[in-house]
Amino acid sequence: MIFYFSGTGNSKYVAKEIAAYLNLQLFSIAEELKDNKLHKYGLTQDSVLGFVFPVYSWGVPVIVLNFIKKAQFSNYKNQYVFFVCTCGDDTGLTPSQVRQALSHKGIHCNAGFSVIMPNNYIVFPYFNVDSPHIESQKLKNAPGRIRYISQMIDERKNIFDCHEGNLRFIKSRIINPLFNKFLVKDSLFYATEECISCKICEKLCPIDNIVVNIKPQWQGKCIQCLACLHYCPTRAIQYGNLTLKKGRYHFPINR
Repeated sequence: MIFYFSGTGNSKYVAKEIAAYLNLQLFSIAEELKDNKLHKYGLTQDSVLGFVFPVYSWGVPVIVLNFIKKAQFSNYKNQYVFFVCTCGDDTGLTPSQVRQALSHKGIHCNAGFSVIMPNNYIVFPYFNVDSPHIESQKLKNAPGRIRYISQMIDERKNIFDCHEGNLRFIKSRIINPLFNKFLVKDSLFYATEECISCKICEKLCPIDNIVVNIKPQWQGKCIQCLACLHYCPTRAIQYGNLTLKKGRYHFPINR
């Protein structure tokens, strides 16, 4: 079974491709967390357990860490466990963070991988989407990388193949905590007069944080996935004045 989280579609695409290659059941973490049920999943002797998610400011998204903390995997007896994280450039210490979260559950992680996908985090100053050429190249390279990862998982390889990049400590131990504390909020989101009340943002928000009453209203539970911003068909949704002149991106296949 594979548990995935995705905002603009990159990680969903990767999760679906790996699940199809390995014939594994796919679960949306956001959907699993929407009710108050006991998050209990039974493993068999031959089970494979995977987690696929995007890197948020060089760390694991809080929603993914919360799910790992809440989930119960019964009959765990050292079955094969892996993760795949999508990133625009590098992961920082994300691999260590997810391995530690699993370790706290008594789960040993056997393998981890990263897949470079188009950038979508545009609410930092000087951060923007990739140029059309770079975006196209990343999307062209992704299938081969996913195929390699799927083969490694299929062969039950114990391997960690993540592009952590430079300045890992600063990015993951300093910038990421500051990001989670001060920037994971929705107070700066708003919709301009270009809003057509189509409710796409409301439908796509993975945690039901948006209610459209003529214009979208955010409910204070934002996880900074930016799905609302990138999928808006009229580019009406903005984040302060940081996104007014920046590009938009979502995976080019319907969710």
